[in-house]
Amino acid sequence: MYARRRRNYFLMMGGCVVLFVSAWAVVRLWSMPVAIAMCVVAMVIPPIAAMVANRRGPEDRWWDAPSGDPESDEWWDELDGRKRR
Repeated sequence: MYARRRRNYFLMMGGCVVLFVSAWAVVRLWSMPVAIAMCVVAMVIPPIAAMVANRRGPEDRWWDAPSGDPESDEWWDELDGRKRR
């Protein structure tokens, strides 16, 4: 799961860089409005890429992992009705 999220993040950020660089290196010579539109699209990609990279899947079990504090873990287990061995 982590490798797939990381790969998707880098693909999206690579697309962002390609859009931005090609907009100002090549496309602006033919059409300035298209170059600006490409930059606007490139501006929206990084927040979406961050959301994709930090999204948790259904098989990611982060919520029931022990915190490392025995007293806190014991308290939460008692609230959840579980016994830790």
